Parts: sequence; structure tokens; C-alpha cells
Amino acid sequence: MILHVTHARHIRDYVVDLTFNDGTIAQVDLSGSLSGPIFEPLRDVEYFKSYSVEGHTLAWPNGADFAPEYLRSLVESHAGTQSS
Repeated sequence: MILHVTHARHIRDYVVDLTFNDGTIAQVDLSGSLSGPIFEPLRDVEYFKSYSVEGHTLAWPNGADFAPEYLRSLVESHAGTQSS
């Protein structure tokens, strides 16, 4: 199965509640993933909240996005504390 993000909801700061097509629902904190020029604008929380689900993942108007596999790896690295 190819992994997709099907729904996203902003929780607070850089935390997003994600739903994946395999049924996983989890909160992911992206604060530690905002390095590099493309992600610099996302450090502004108001801009961060301007994401949408496009191309099966989170994407921002400036072209920044995260691979669904990367987002899922964040869920798995925090298993037991953030996944539902």
C-alpha cells in the first residue's frame, strides 16, 4: 500500500493531527523538522497553519511539503506517546 495523508487538523504551534490511509491517526510535532530555506517561512505559526493536504501529504503555498513516509516515521518514533 502506498502511504497517504488523508486528513490534517492543526492542534497548536507546530503540532498537527494526521490521518493516514492505513487508518493511523496521530499527532505529529513538526517543530524539529523546520530547518532549511524552504521550511524557514513555516517557523511563523500563522504561516505554518496555511497548509493543505495536497499530493497525499501536507503542503504549503511556498512549495514546502513532507513525504507521508517521513510524517509516519515521526509517528512511529513516538509510538506509545502520541499515536492513537
